[in-house]
Amino acid sequence: MAIDKEMTIEEIVEEYPQLIRPLQEMGVQCMVCGEPVWGTLKERITEKGMEDRMDEIIKQLNALIEK
Repeated sequence: MAIDKEMTIEEIVEEYPQLIRPLQEMGVQCMVCGEPVWGTLKERITEKGMEDRMDEIIKQLNALIEK
């Protein structure tokens, strides 16, 4: 399963827990007090004002899960 912008943060964290740190390093908040935040990847990226980096972030995440 590939990461896409409509996946919820909870789905991503549950399926690919190894992406928690990369998401945080990219500036996408995915965890609060050990629990996934609500909403989609698109919503979190948009909330952080990084819409222009959305494709790049998704591409990087998918590259990480292919390893």
